[in-house]
Amino acid sequence: MSHKKKAELVKGCPLHVTMRLREGLPSLRRKDTYAVLREAFARAKDRFGFRLVHYSVMGNHVHAIVEADDQRALTRGMTGLLVRMARALNKLWSRRGRVFDDHYHQRQIETPRAVRHALAHVLNNARRHRYAIDVLDDFASGPWFDGWAIHIEIVGKAAHWRPPVTPPPPVSGPLARARPAHPKKPTPPVTLPPPPKSVP
Repeated sequence: MSHKKKAELVKGCPLHVTMRLREGLPSLRRKDTYAVLREAFARAKDRFGFRLVHYSVMGNHVHAIVEADDQRALTRGMTGLLVRMARALNKLWSRRGRVFDDHYHQRQIETPRAVRHALAHVLNNARRHRYAIDVLDDFASGPWFDGWAIHIEIVGKAAHWRPPVTPPPPVSGPLARARPAHPKKPTPPVTLPPPPKSVP
């Protein structure tokens, strides 16, 4: 998978990555689609010195906050993530061929304020696109984020099953100090959907 030449990675800086779907493909914001994407996230989230920390799935693109030990780890980790996602989606859609654009967009996040803004952008991205959501987006990793400015209690089936994507490991540096903007109005507890069936 080819990529445009990108600025050299600054050690210790997380990155905001955007992966865009090729034109003419189904929306990613469907339950069956999201189920296979979460399996892909779980399998690629911590490999080769690359870590997928948070994500949100939109109709035609995916946002992610990632960390990498160095440029090589970033390249290998992103390639692995994109390949797993593409294979899972092609299998679901009974098709062959490319799924995502050849080049993903990445931006290094170098200050605590920038990290806060990036987390808010990613975890609240569905609101920016005016999707109808209640408290937290069902197609993002918000339920596993513990830095909301207000307490959000996860109830219901979440108490009885383990999500496919486990909570991100503790991080140091800017990510550890970031607190994204919370939902603007008081919110009730969140009831998570049942876990998807495991992907063969």
